[in-house]
Amino acid sequence: MKNSNKMKKASSLTGETKASKLGTHILLVIAAFVAFGPFVWMFLTSIKTYEETIQIPLKFFPDVVQWVNYAIISDKLNFPQLYFNTIVVTILMIVGQLMIVTICAYAFDRLRFPGKNLLFLGMLAMMMVPGQIFIIPRFKLMVYFGLTDTLVGLVLPGLFNIFGVFLMRQFFSTIPRELDEAAHIDGCGYFRIYWDVLLPLVKPALTTLAILAMLGTWKDLMWPLINNSSASKMTLAAGLAMLIGEHTTYYEQVMAGGIIAVIPIIVLFVIFQKQFVEGIAHSGIKG
Repeated sequence: MKNSNKMKKASSLTGETKASKLGTHILLVIAAFVAFGPFVWMFLTSIKTYEETIQIPLKFFPDVVQWVNYAIISDKLNFPQLYFNTIVVTILMIVGQLMIVTICAYAFDRLRFPGKNLLFLGMLAMMMVPGQIFIIPRFKLMVYFGLTDTLVGLVLPGLFNIFGVFLMRQFFSTIPRELDEAAHIDGCGYFRIYWDVLLPLVKPALTTLAILAMLGTWKDLMWPLINNSSASKMTLAAGLAMLIGEHTTYYEQVMAGGIIAVIPIIVLFVIFQKQFVEGIAHSGIKG
């Protein structure tokens, strides 16, 4: 009797495990569809004719693959210039944020000065304010300093990232302060401790911050459209927005341009996804 009861319990547990795994797999399939569905639809639209893109009911697959859309969009937009502008702005933004954000986070976590906690709370409160509120003051500053229609004008307003400061401060707080004390005994100053001791220990967080800065800069649309007006100073997102017509929009060409613009981001994310996930996971270890 005892053995039969044990076998029944084991079989019931096995059944529950299988049902749980099946439910997990179903949820993963749904999540994958939600995540990749828009990209697949964008690609399918990019190889359709204009008539097929506006057809009702929707047509999922084209009758004839229209690779010519990619040639048309390459003629309409100067992709080498757009890529150059976007890459330059992205690199400057990543380097600038890594320098400024990590120094601020180090100061908030390691240094002692009056009003530190109050200032940090006030800075976090700014995360609740919509970014659109600061667009007009930013633009007035760019006009005052003569940085409109320049690549530098696209970078300067975004160098300070409040979320980045919070992320790096959380990561710095996981590092034992005994390392700072040992470095002080060896004669290291604050900057030497920051540069030689702490930064090498927060590489996952630095990678996460760099990826977030890259994604935000690469897909930024509003600020480049506001600050820059000439086609030679446009980024990829702003350049693609120029394809949206007042009366007619050739969606197949817009989607083809979107595919060309998003491929580098997908490749880089696939390469660095391990560091990205690791950095996000470690940033919440200690509050």
